[in-house]
Amino acid sequence: MHDFNYKHNNLYCEAVNIEELAEKYGTPLYVYSRNTLISHYRKIKEAFRPVNPLICYSMKANSNFSICKALVKEGAGLDIVSRGELYRALKTRVSSKKIVYAGVGKKESEIEMAIRHRIFFFNVESIPELELINKVAGRLGVRQKVAIRINPDVKAGTHKYITTGHGENKFGIDFVTAKKIFLDRRKYENLSVSGIHMHIGSQIVKSGPFIKAMKKVADFIKDLEICGAGIGWLNIGGGLGIIYSKEKPQTAKEYAGAIMPILKRIKANIILEPGRFIVGNAGVLVTRVQYIKETPSKKFAIVDAGMNDLIRPSLYGAYHEILPVRSRSYSGSKDIRVFDVVGPICESGDFLGKDRKFVRLKEGDLLSVMGIGAYGSSMASNYNSRLRACEVMVEGDKVRVIRRRETYEDLIRAEI
Repeated sequence: MHDFNYKHNNLYCEAVNIEELAEKYGTPLYVYSRNTLISHYRKIKEAFRPVNPLICYSMKANSNFSICKALVKEGAGLDIVSRGELYRALKTRVSSKKIVYAGVGKKESEIEMAIRHRIFFFNVESIPELELINKVAGRLGVRQKVAIRINPDVKAGTHKYITTGHGENKFGIDFVTAKKIFLDRRKYENLSVSGIHMHIGSQIVKSGPFIKAMKKVADFIKDLEICGAGIGWLNIGGGLGIIYSKEKPQTAKEYAGAIMPILKRIKANIILEPGRFIVGNAGVLVTRVQYIKETPSKKFAIVDAGMNDLIRPSLYGAYHEILPVRSRSYSGSKDIRVFDVVGPICESGDFLGKDRKFVRLKEGDLLSVMGIGAYGSSMASNYNSRLRACEVMVEGDKVRVIRRRETYEDLIRAEI
């Protein structure tokens, strides 16, 4: 569910007319609903209340400062994957004891900065990384908590580029190696190897893969306990899917209900790392039709937003619903035409949607690309030297700019 709805044939974000936002702030324009953002965080918090988890919002989904700050105010921690995200996280004034650090390629300088700021956990992806964290912690005189990321070798049933828990993925450590680490953990004298982490992928709409992975991890934890190597924390990652088109993803309540029996058998504190589930449907990308182009084989709606603003369709073949900001009634099929909605970037892969039906679409019309709150602005670029778009947050009838539109001076500011 989200707070983008039609009123008198005009698309609104909460109580604000999106057409008015486009006129005031220009296009392309990212528009976020604060109510949708917070309500989705509260849904997952309520669903898992019986195990009282630490919920660390996955910043990679959307690292805008205002979005992260709003969630931190609600009590969320933050899941980071880079020094840049650590910098942003610290600016929100989140407690360092609510920061977990994932990612396969942590540099020594990044590890040192994180340890100096007393982050809660590192999610460790390899033995060399474990050894490096141990070395840095020793140099700084700190005993650092780490969780071993398990690769449970489970197919998540999602796009191959966003699956992370299969044996062929670069993420995590196999069970045999992980067990050896836990049994030998005393040799890492500057570390508290006290947690297990798993994350099998993103945009997973069914509970089956989660249950299969959780059962494997639960059996592994039981095996560790028998060997006298218990854990204190279990991080079950994120990955809950959202509705982009015709998906019927499990709700937070359904997901929690499916895995709660397993979690309750595990004697460990729980961490979650949701990202897309919280922010995905909280944002839209507003774009204006520049040209209507007809060829013998296709009709194109050429808009002013492109793959630099939303790369998911080009990168993953991802589907995003595209709605007219001002809807029109139609009298029959002759009013409906089919278009590929494409951007201005000089790439054939620059499209936002293909074979989309619109009623009397014309140049100058505004379109809203739905469900771009996650991996929209956070994956945006300056490709073709195009400016990054403005971002606004709506709360009721109030609007706040949370990222100004770039200027052409910004394009070369760091260049010499």
